[in-house]
Amino acid sequence: MVTLMIVLGIDVGGSSLKGAPVDTETGKLVVPAVALPTPQPATPAAVAKVACALASRFDTGGAVGFGLPSVVREGVVYTAANIDKSWIGTDGAQLFGTALGRRCVLLNDADAAGLAEMRLGAGRGLKGTVIVLTLGTGIGSAVFTDGVLLANTEFGHIDMHGVDAETLASGRARVTRKLSWEQWAAALNEYLDYLQHLFWPGTFILCGGVTENYREFAGFLKSPARILPGELKLEGGIVGAALAAAESMT
Repeated sequence: MVTLMIVLGIDVGGSSLKGAPVDTETGKLVVPAVALPTPQPATPAAVAKVACALASRFDTGGAVGFGLPSVVREGVVYTAANIDKSWIGTDGAQLFGTALGRRCVLLNDADAAGLAEMRLGAGRGLKGTVIVLTLGTGIGSAVFTDGVLLANTEFGHIDMHGVDAETLASGRARVTRKLSWEQWAAALNEYLDYLQHLFWPGTFILCGGVTENYREFAGFLKSPARILPGELKLEGGIVGAALAAAESMT
Protein backbone atom coordinates (compact mmCIF):
# COMPACT_ATOMS: atom_id res chain seq x y z
CA MET A 1 0.00 0.00 0.00
CA VAL A 2 1.09 3.57 -0.73
CA THR A 3 1.34 5.66 2.43
CA LEU A 4 0.18 9.25 2.39
CA MET A 5 2.76 11.45 0.75
CA ILE A 6 3.01 14.26 -1.74
CA VAL A 7 5.01 13.19 -4.78
CA LEU A 8 5.83 15.01 -8.00
CA GLY A 9 4.62 13.33 -11.18
CA ILE A 10 5.67 14.43 -14.68
CA ASP A 11 4.09 13.30 -17.94
CA VAL A 12 6.48 13.69 -20.89
CA GLY A 13 4.65 14.18 -24.19
CA GLY A 14 5.49 15.18 -27.71
CA SER A 15 4.15 18.71 -27.24
CA SER A 16 4.61 19.39 -23.54
CA LEU A 17 5.88 18.19 -20.19
CA LYS A 18 3.07 18.37 -17.64
CA GLY A 19 3.64 17.97 -13.94
CA ALA A 20 2.19 18.54 -10.50
CA PRO A 21 2.56 17.33 -6.91
CA VAL A 22 0.09 14.51 -6.26
CA ASP A 23 -1.53 13.37 -3.03
CA THR A 24 -0.86 9.67 -3.54
CA GLU A 25 -3.63 8.65 -1.15
CA THR A 26 -6.41 10.38 -3.07
CA GLY A 27 -4.86 10.87 -6.52
CA LYS A 28 -5.68 14.57 -6.39
CA LEU A 29 -3.28 17.20 -7.66
CA VAL A 30 -2.19 19.38 -4.76
CA VAL A 31 -1.97 22.40 -7.07
CA PRO A 32 -2.89 22.77 -10.75
CA ALA A 33 -0.55 21.11 -13.21
CA VAL A 34 2.06 23.20 -15.00
CA ALA A 35 2.87 22.51 -18.66
CA LEU A 36 6.11 23.53 -20.37
CA PRO A 37 6.76 23.03 -24.09
CA THR A 38 8.68 19.93 -25.08
CA PRO A 39 11.97 21.07 -26.61
CA GLN A 40 12.55 20.43 -30.29
CA PRO A 41 14.40 18.27 -30.89
CA ALA A 42 13.37 16.41 -27.73
CA THR A 43 16.81 15.00 -26.94
CA PRO A 44 17.50 13.52 -23.50
CA ALA A 45 19.60 16.48 -22.35
CA ALA A 46 17.05 19.02 -23.59
CA VAL A 47 14.10 17.22 -21.96
CA ALA A 48 16.04 16.88 -18.69
CA LYS A 49 16.62 20.64 -18.69
CA VAL A 50 12.89 21.32 -19.06
CA ALA A 51 12.14 18.72 -16.38
CA CYS A 52 14.42 20.63 -13.99
CA ALA A 53 12.60 23.87 -14.76
CA LEU A 54 9.26 22.16 -14.18
CA ALA A 55 10.32 20.55 -10.92
CA SER A 56 11.59 23.90 -9.64
CA ARG A 57 8.02 25.24 -9.78
CA PHE A 58 6.97 23.01 -6.89
CA ASP A 59 8.11 22.72 -3.29
CA THR A 60 8.39 18.94 -3.09
CA GLY A 61 11.19 16.61 -2.09
CA GLY A 62 11.76 12.90 -2.49
CA ALA A 63 11.42 10.81 -5.62
CA VAL A 64 9.97 12.06 -8.91
CA GLY A 65 7.93 9.90 -11.28
CA PHE A 66 8.12 10.25 -15.06
CA GLY A 67 5.80 8.80 -17.67
CA LEU A 68 7.43 8.57 -21.10
CA PRO A 69 6.07 7.58 -24.53
CA SER A 70 8.53 4.70 -24.49
CA VAL A 71 9.15 1.13 -23.48
CA VAL A 72 11.09 1.46 -20.21
CA ARG A 73 12.88 -1.32 -18.35
CA GLU A 74 14.77 -0.67 -15.13
CA GLY A 75 15.03 3.00 -16.02
CA VAL A 76 16.45 2.44 -19.50
CA VAL A 77 14.50 3.71 -22.53
CA TYR A 78 14.10 1.22 -25.39
CA THR A 79 11.72 3.02 -27.79
CA ALA A 80 10.88 6.64 -28.54
CA ALA A 81 7.52 7.87 -29.83
CA ASN A 82 7.13 11.63 -30.30
CA ILE A 83 10.53 12.25 -28.67
CA ASP A 84 13.98 12.17 -30.22
CA LYS A 85 15.31 8.75 -31.24
CA SER A 86 18.50 9.47 -29.28
CA TRP A 87 16.49 8.44 -26.21
CA ILE A 88 16.81 4.80 -27.27
CA GLY A 89 19.37 3.15 -25.02
CA THR A 90 19.47 6.08 -22.59
CA ASP A 91 19.39 5.38 -18.87
CA GLY A 92 16.61 7.87 -18.25
CA ALA A 93 16.44 7.27 -14.52
CA GLN A 94 20.11 8.15 -14.17
CA LEU A 95 19.81 11.14 -16.53
CA PHE A 96 16.87 12.71 -14.69
CA GLY A 97 18.31 11.73 -11.31
CA THR A 98 21.57 13.53 -12.01
CA ALA A 99 19.78 16.58 -13.41
CA LEU A 100 17.30 16.89 -10.53
CA GLY A 101 19.53 15.55 -7.75
CA ARG A 102 16.69 13.23 -6.70
CA ARG A 103 15.66 9.63 -7.18
CA CYS A 104 13.70 9.38 -10.43
CA VAL A 105 11.41 6.55 -11.49
CA LEU A 106 10.42 6.04 -15.13
CA LEU A 107 7.62 4.04 -16.71
CA ASN A 108 5.68 3.94 -19.93
CA ASP A 109 3.08 6.72 -20.10
CA ALA A 110 0.14 4.36 -20.76
CA ASP A 111 1.30 2.18 -17.87
CA ALA A 112 1.28 5.31 -15.71
CA ALA A 113 -2.29 6.16 -16.72
CA GLY A 114 -3.31 2.56 -16.15
CA LEU A 115 -1.70 2.48 -12.72
CA ALA A 116 -3.64 5.59 -11.73
CA GLU A 117 -6.94 4.09 -12.88
CA MET A 118 -6.33 0.75 -11.17
CA ARG A 119 -5.24 2.26 -7.87
CA LEU A 120 -7.53 5.27 -7.61
CA GLY A 121 -9.93 5.36 -10.56
CA ALA A 122 -12.31 3.20 -12.54
CA GLY A 123 -10.30 0.01 -11.97
CA ARG A 124 -10.04 0.26 -8.21
CA GLY A 125 -10.73 -3.14 -6.65
CA LEU A 126 -11.19 -4.97 -9.96
CA LYS A 127 -9.92 -8.54 -10.17
CA GLY A 128 -9.04 -10.64 -13.19
CA THR A 129 -7.60 -9.20 -16.38
CA VAL A 130 -8.15 -5.49 -17.06
CA ILE A 131 -6.90 -3.72 -20.18
CA VAL A 132 -6.54 0.05 -19.97
CA LEU A 133 -6.37 1.82 -23.34
CA THR A 134 -5.33 5.43 -23.87
CA LEU A 135 -6.98 6.71 -27.03
CA GLY A 136 -5.32 9.84 -28.36
CA THR A 137 -2.66 10.49 -30.97
CA GLY A 138 -2.05 6.74 -30.89
CA ILE A 139 -3.25 3.90 -28.69
CA GLY A 140 -1.41 3.11 -25.50
CA SER A 141 -2.13 0.02 -23.43
CA ALA A 142 -1.67 -1.19 -19.88
CA VAL A 143 -2.58 -4.72 -18.79
CA PHE A 144 -3.32 -5.79 -15.21
CA THR A 145 -4.10 -9.17 -13.70
CA ASP A 146 -5.54 -8.93 -10.19
CA GLY A 147 -4.09 -5.43 -10.02
CA VAL A 148 -0.56 -6.43 -11.05
CA LEU A 149 0.85 -4.58 -14.08
CA LEU A 150 2.34 -6.37 -17.08
CA ALA A 151 4.62 -3.53 -18.16
CA ASN A 152 5.35 -2.22 -21.64
CA THR A 153 2.60 -3.76 -23.73
CA GLU A 154 2.27 -2.04 -27.10
CA PHE A 155 -1.20 -3.08 -28.22
CA GLY A 156 -1.58 0.01 -30.39
CA HIS A 157 0.82 -1.66 -32.81
CA ILE A 158 -1.12 -4.89 -33.19
CA ASP A 159 -1.65 -5.58 -36.89
CA MET A 160 -5.16 -5.02 -38.22
CA HIS A 161 -5.79 -5.16 -41.96
CA GLY A 162 -2.06 -4.84 -42.61
CA VAL A 163 -1.53 -1.68 -40.54
CA ASP A 164 -1.06 -0.72 -36.89
CA ALA A 165 -4.39 -0.77 -35.06
CA GLU A 166 -3.84 2.79 -33.85
CA THR A 167 -4.00 4.07 -37.43
CA LEU A 168 -7.60 2.81 -37.54
CA ALA A 169 -8.98 3.24 -34.03
CA SER A 170 -7.08 6.00 -32.21
CA GLY A 171 -8.54 9.41 -31.49
CA ARG A 172 -6.39 10.92 -34.21
CA ALA A 173 -7.56 8.24 -36.65
CA ARG A 174 -11.16 9.40 -36.18
CA VAL A 175 -10.17 12.90 -37.24
CA THR A 176 -7.80 12.00 -40.08
CA ARG A 177 -10.21 9.43 -41.50
CA LYS A 178 -13.12 11.87 -41.08
CA LEU A 179 -15.27 9.32 -39.27
CA SER A 180 -18.51 9.97 -37.45
CA TRP A 181 -18.62 8.84 -33.83
CA GLU A 182 -20.61 5.77 -34.88
CA GLN A 183 -18.14 4.88 -37.63
CA TRP A 184 -15.19 5.36 -35.33
CA ALA A 185 -16.86 3.27 -32.61
CA ALA A 186 -17.25 0.45 -35.16
CA ALA A 187 -13.48 0.52 -35.76
CA LEU A 188 -12.86 0.60 -32.02
CA ASN A 189 -15.25 -2.32 -31.50
CA GLU A 190 -13.31 -4.38 -34.04
CA TYR A 191 -10.11 -3.59 -32.17
CA LEU A 192 -11.64 -4.46 -28.80
CA ASP A 193 -12.94 -7.72 -30.24
CA TYR A 194 -9.44 -8.57 -31.47
CA LEU A 195 -8.01 -7.96 -27.99
CA GLN A 196 -10.88 -9.90 -26.43
CA HIS A 197 -10.06 -13.02 -28.40
CA LEU A 198 -6.36 -12.74 -27.55
CA PHE A 199 -6.50 -11.93 -23.84
CA TRP A 200 -10.11 -12.40 -22.60
CA PRO A 201 -10.18 -9.40 -20.26
CA GLY A 202 -13.12 -8.92 -17.97
CA THR A 203 -12.91 -5.14 -18.31
CA PHE A 204 -11.68 -2.50 -20.71
CA ILE A 205 -11.02 0.98 -19.30
CA LEU A 206 -10.89 3.70 -21.95
CA CYS A 207 -8.76 6.79 -21.25
CA GLY A 208 -7.11 9.55 -23.26
CA GLY A 209 -8.22 12.73 -24.95
CA VAL A 210 -11.04 11.21 -26.99
CA THR A 211 -12.86 10.11 -23.84
CA GLU A 212 -13.64 13.74 -23.08
CA ASN A 213 -16.44 13.01 -25.59
CA TYR A 214 -17.35 9.61 -24.13
CA ARG A 215 -21.09 10.25 -24.25
CA GLU A 216 -20.87 10.79 -27.99
CA PHE A 217 -19.81 7.21 -28.69
CA ALA A 218 -20.53 5.15 -25.56
CA GLY A 219 -23.85 3.94 -26.93
CA PHE A 220 -22.17 2.43 -29.98
CA LEU A 221 -19.62 0.34 -28.05
CA LYS A 222 -20.07 -3.42 -27.97
CA SER A 223 -18.01 -6.05 -26.17
CA PRO A 224 -18.57 -9.11 -24.01
CA ALA A 225 -16.20 -7.41 -21.55
CA ARG A 226 -17.32 -4.53 -19.39
CA ILE A 227 -16.32 -1.14 -20.82
CA LEU A 228 -15.69 1.74 -18.43
CA PRO A 229 -14.51 5.31 -19.01
CA GLY A 230 -11.44 6.36 -17.08
CA GLU A 231 -12.04 8.60 -14.09
CA LEU A 232 -8.76 10.51 -13.89
CA LYS A 233 -9.14 12.15 -17.30
CA LEU A 234 -6.02 13.85 -18.64
CA GLU A 235 -4.37 13.89 -15.20
CA GLY A 236 -3.94 10.11 -15.14
CA GLY A 237 -0.40 10.13 -16.52
CA ILE A 238 0.78 12.59 -13.87
CA VAL A 239 -0.97 10.71 -11.08
CA GLY A 240 0.34 7.32 -12.20
CA ALA A 241 3.90 8.59 -12.49
CA ALA A 242 3.69 9.93 -8.94
CA LEU A 243 2.23 6.63 -7.69
CA ALA A 244 5.09 4.68 -9.28
CA ALA A 245 7.61 6.94 -7.56
CA ALA A 246 5.78 6.62 -4.24
CA GLU A 247 5.67 2.84 -4.48
CA SER A 248 9.41 2.77 -5.15
CA MET A 249 9.95 4.36 -1.76
CA THR A 250 7.89 1.87 0.26
